[in-house]
Order: sequence, then C-alpha cells, then structure tokens
Amino acid sequence: MKIILPVAGNGIRLRPYTEDRPKCLLPVAGKTIIDWIVEDSLKLNPSETIFITGYKAEKMDDYLQGKPEWGKVRTVRQENPQGLGEAISLALPFVDDDESLLIILGDTLFEADLSIIEKVDENILYTYKVEDPSRFGVAVTTPDGRIERLVEKPQEFVSDEAIVGIYYIKDVKALKASLKYLMDNNIRTKNEFQLTDALEMMIEQGCKFSTAPVFRWLDCGLMETLLHTNAHMLSRNDNSAQFRTVKGVQVIPPCYIGNNVKIYGCKIGPYVTVGDGCELSGVEISNSVVWSGVKITNGKICNAIVHK
Repeated sequence: MKIILPVAGNGIRLRPYTEDRPKCLLPVAGKTIIDWIVEDSLKLNPSETIFITGYKAEKMDDYLQGKPEWGKVRTVRQENPQGLGEAISLALPFVDDDESLLIILGDTLFEADLSIIEKVDENILYTYKVEDPSRFGVAVTTPDGRIERLVEKPQEFVSDEAIVGIYYIKDVKALKASLKYLMDNNIRTKNEFQLTDALEMMIEQGCKFSTAPVFRWLDCGLMETLLHTNAHMLSRNDNSAQFRTVKGVQVIPPCYIGNNVKIYGCKIGPYVTVGDGCELSGVEISNSVVWSGVKITNGKICNAIVHK
C-alpha cells in the first residue's frame, strides 16, 4: 500500500502564521500537523508515502530531509493547483494498478481506526457524523454501510455522515480512469477537478464503497480551531511533569515544553505548547502556542499563537 498526503494548500485563513511555511508544518502540541498524521499512518507499513506539495514546497522538502524514520518518501509538485482531483492525479503514476492506496488530507487531524483497511477488500471512505450536513460533502449509505452516492453540501437532509478527507482506494485502476475522464473532458465543480466527482463516478460504475467512522475530527483551519486542536492533542503529548518541581515556575497540565527552554517566574498552562529554545520570564500563559525560539518577558498571554 502507498499513502498520498496532499499538502499543497497556502493556508490563507491562517495568515500570518503560514507566511513562511505550509499549513501542515504549523506546530500543534509539540509536533507539526503533518507529524501527527504521518506517525499514525506509518503503523500501516506503507511501501512509500507521497507528499503533494505546492505552496512553500521547499520548506516541506527541507523538513522531509530530517525525517529518515518515515521510510521511503517522494514529493510531487502541484505547480498550478486546480483542485484535489488534479493533485491526486499527479501522484497516481507512482502507484501500480494492483496496489492499494490511502489518501489523507494533510491539514486536519483525526482519531480513527486505520487498521480497518487491512481487513477489507473494497474501497473505504471515513466519515464523521455532523449536526449540520449542509456544510459538508456527505455519503448516503444503505443500512449495512454501503455507499450509494455522494452529495456535496445537501440543502435537504440525505445523510449526516460527512466525508472527512481519509480515502482508502482498492480500485486504483478505476480511480485513475475516472480522474483522467474528468480532466480530459474538463469536467469541473466550482472550477476545480474534484476527487469526490471521480469517486461518485466509480460508485456509478459499480465500484464498492463502504464507510468507516472517525471518532474525532479536529480542524486546524483557523487560529481558534487550531488552539482547540492543540488543547485536545496535548492529552497525547503532555510532558509537563518534569517542570512542575522547578522553583518559581507553576505548570498546570496538560502542557508541552520543548527542549532547551529557559523559564523564570512563570505560570504556564493549562493547554500550552512551548517550542524549543524559548526564553520565558515573568509570563503567565494559558491556552496558547509559543513557537520555537521566542523570547517573552513579563505579561499575560491567553488564547494566542506567538511566533517570531
């Protein structure tokens, strides 16, 4: 199996934090967004992980150089982004027709059992039950979980199972053919080549699709949601115990504090990430992310992302 991770987006809604890096390299709970995704997916032992890069692609190239533990990786550049369907098509020449494929969008976090795909012989779309389906693309299913069709932002209720951006494709040959048909015939939705249009075509042609549940879907698209995600993920990466006995420092878990951090007379937490090499003096911080190398003297910081 191969894994494709599209990370070409420019993260406009997160400016200024994405001015010098792609969104997937933003820090969350002591790691980057892409670290969390890849570390979960490596449990599946993929033969190769393909990153589709675009905005600030050189930053991703540099980052991957420092990740030999991720095994065989490849980057494919999306020079002129024209939708997720086009992005996936750029990586498909490196996937054999008889090789299964897992696609995971590289800018949101999730909690799901990916091992399910090791036990099935059909295509799987991971879904999450939402209160307002009209904001999402949804999967309409039969009682046994078989997908009948996909509907983009339905104005009348047809399903509450939102498609979250995790796609397991067993019928790779059919996916290649569907995307090629869309692009050869310039079939676009909202002026882009959409992956969901190709999947819908596969369903109409008889390819079997079922759903698998996502237990938690964590958005990273806005500062507010990024902080919410940081707070949740700290439950998986809280290293604050070692700092709770430091004289003059009060740490309220959960928190992550990086390497070579100097802290004097501070109150930190709850829900705080502090990057490597920071210097903090006389500061009270809660529900915030402080990037690596930041120096702060005196003040109170709450619900904020602090970068250089």
